[in-house]
Amino acid sequence: MEYGILCVLPVFTILVIAVTTKRTLFAMVCGLAMASLILGGVKGFANAFFDNVYASFNNESLQWLLIVIALFGVLIMLYEKTGAVTDFGFWASKFIKTKKASLFGTFILGVIIFIDDYLNNLAVGTTMKGITDKLGIPRQQLAYVVNTVAAPVCLLIPLSSWAVYFATLMGDQGVEIGGSSMTAYIHGLPFAFYAWFAIIVCLLQIIGIIPKIGPMKKAYQRYESLGDVFPEGTDPELVESVKASHEIEVNEKAHPWNFLLPLIVMIVLSLISDVLMGAAGGVIVAFAMYFIEKKMTFKELLTTCFDGAMSMGFVFVLSVLAFAVQNANIELGLAEYVISITEPIMQGGFLPAAVFIVCGIYAYATGCFWDLAAIIIPIVIPLANAMGVDPILASAAVFSGAAFGSNTCLYGDGVIMCAQGCQIKSLDLMTTTLPYAAIAGGGSVIAYLIAGFAL
Repeated sequence: MEYGILCVLPVFTILVIAVTTKRTLFAMVCGLAMASLILGGVKGFANAFFDNVYASFNNESLQWLLIVIALFGVLIMLYEKTGAVTDFGFWASKFIKTKKASLFGTFILGVIIFIDDYLNNLAVGTTMKGITDKLGIPRQQLAYVVNTVAAPVCLLIPLSSWAVYFATLMGDQGVEIGGSSMTAYIHGLPFAFYAWFAIIVCLLQIIGIIPKIGPMKKAYQRYESLGDVFPEGTDPELVESVKASHEIEVNEKAHPWNFLLPLIVMIVLSLISDVLMGAAGGVIVAFAMYFIEKKMTFKELLTTCFDGAMSMGFVFVLSVLAFAVQNANIELGLAEYVISITEPIMQGGFLPAAVFIVCGIYAYATGCFWDLAAIIIPIVIPLANAMGVDPILASAAVFSGAAFGSNTCLYGDGVIMCAQGCQIKSLDLMTTTLPYAAIAGGGSVIAYLIAGFAL
């Protein structure tokens, strides 16, 4: 059954309600309810609603993600309860003494942790928030840098999970150089314009060449007037607990290893195996270290692990709803509808720019990034070949659109992970990021127009 323009209503509902109420979970439930009403009608509404929730739980990607989230929650709680984060902050403050230095440090750490955007978004925010808080940097600024670096860096470094997946998709469509799809992917990296522009805009914003815009400007004004690094509406208990941690007397003998060793193990294992094994390894190493050092008793460590997993409850629910909405969008045929109305403009030299715009809008609206590439690559590459457009350039436009969505989608996994790591709401991160992502996106459209006609 074709639903036409009705398939856009759930996404529209989510965005409108999220912005007006500032309640992301409520907005997601409303969006899912709208999709269920369209799919099942009044009589079949309940069945359609719970069918999508069941489908979400049955999704292997979600199951994997929930385990990773739980492990990250455990590690973060172990860090906080044993004072590992505080000690790292004391140690790092000896070298990082200015706002710009802390933001550059955040940027560089994001580049170093290039393996996977989940790991990047959670680990970097967790590492740097204590340092940036003390220097008076709003959490929205920190989250913007963390999130903006995560997906683009994963896209631009061929050793990441993103690169392996996207290169495989290119190979499935016969796009290879010397028999290697990864070589073709690497040749396409100069054309991943959004990733390059997003990183450049981020650096220019840190330096101050690009000014503070919109919500970012308001965040700094809020700090200047109230001394509060958190967005308006943040849980007062969280704010008070963070302020209390800042008042702890500086430990001159503090060392970083209780914090860094589990993180290093996590990165190495993620590179050798995958992020799930990396997160598990990091937790095991942290648990063993803190027990041997008598930071906590065995029973206290077990309780902390449980509390850490439970602290991710909001993210669990939000992730389940996000996957349920994605499933509903698939049933509604949102991807097919978007492609059908935009395919006429995917012509000749306009193809790369049109592909980037379509993919960016679709990724921003749906929260699907890897799924997006799997759906659109088999359509775009034959179109590019038929029109004499370089298929590597067209593929890079798809991947750039996916990165744009990862940076900006309210209920995308990248934004959810980053918001959790920086302890702010996904909506605050999205609204802060959008103006800068729009600058990078606008530059990308121009670059793809030029490249489309030049090549």
